Amino acid sequence: MKRRICAVTGTRAEYGLLFTLMKEIDMEHDLQLQVVVTGMHLSPEFGLTYREIEEDGFTIDSKVEMLLSSDTPVGVSKSVGLGIIGFADVFQKLRPDLLILPGDRYEILAAAQAALIAKIPIAHIAGGDTTEGAFDEAVRHSITKMSHLHFTTNGQSLQRVHQMGENPNHIFNVGSPGIDRIVRLPRMDRTQLEKSLKFTFLKKNLLITFHPVTLDIRASDLQFKELLEALHDIGPGIGLIFTKPNADPEGREIMHLQSDFVSQHPNAVEFTSLGQLYYFSLIAQVDAVLGNSSSGIYEAPSFKKPTVNIGDRQKGRLLASSVICCEPRKAEIEKAIREAFIKDCSTAVNPYGDGNSSKKMLHIIKSITDYKALLKKHFYNIGEV
Repeated sequence: MKRRICAVTGTRAEYGLLFTLMKEIDMEHDLQLQVVVTGMHLSPEFGLTYREIEEDGFTIDSKVEMLLSSDTPVGVSKSVGLGIIGFADVFQKLRPDLLILPGDRYEILAAAQAALIAKIPIAHIAGGDTTEGAFDEAVRHSITKMSHLHFTTNGQSLQRVHQMGENPNHIFNVGSPGIDRIVRLPRMDRTQLEKSLKFTFLKKNLLITFHPVTLDIRASDLQFKELLEALHDIGPGIGLIFTKPNADPEGREIMHLQSDFVSQHPNAVEFTSLGQLYYFSLIAQVDAVLGNSSSGIYEAPSFKKPTVNIGDRQKGRLLASSVICCEPRKAEIEKAIREAFIKDCSTAVNPYGDGNSSKKMLHIIKSITDYKALLKKHFYNIGEV
């Protein structure tokens, strides 16, 4: 009988992490891939990106509707509750032998809680990373403690997962699976991008994604206004390509500010969701990645492109030499952008791997004969094996 391996994704970034591993699992004769989508994938406001998953050839086994229209803390908390209810039903129906959960989103936290009670073993991707400016930090560590196999993106994160008492024999430093897609995905050239996106590249161009900073005392919209003022001041000769933020508290205010800015600046465009083909192709063509998204940390270094990382949302992550960090202040952002335009990143090395993460994870998943045996966990003190 085939063993059922269930992958859960709620955002475009998570799907990017899972894509190559899902393909690898789907090609295995002794494994059955199950796909569950939730969160932003099912929202018209965020582009109904579940369609991209289907276009990539995957069958979606279940959809968990949990995203409320409210992006207040109350609304997000209620979304988590709806998610737990939805995942409980889905897991009872699908009965996966192993659940694969990426990252640190609250949608994934809901899946982990339901799986914990249902006694479904969890393989967690990207545990042990730190992001001090967002509540994703606590969500990520919580999922780690509910998980049984740990696929970390770097050696420092492996040590942190070990520090949390997890079995050293079940922690594997495989790198970031998001890089796997970069290595394998053909890219569009500048002419193809201009035609498809109806955007004309200028002499210098920026790819911009700014998400809410959920733990900062200073409101996310105020920080984003500083960014917009900096972009206004650097002038109309810079092409600006925005993608929309995640469905986090304060996210809609950022969307409104962004849309107003784009409507008043002919050199700017915005997209709800680009998809990986367009997104990676754009990174290869622009002069820098700007904002506070993990893609500027995880993926941009593989393109030898500079990243301007604003504020504390990604604080604590391992950084490549191509990453320029700055405070969310207009003058600091403008200074960092100008530095990025002249920065030589040709020797930058991505600290998150070389694009073979998915094969490593698949090998480990296949090597375990009894997933249920992972459920009872001993707390391993430092130095204990």
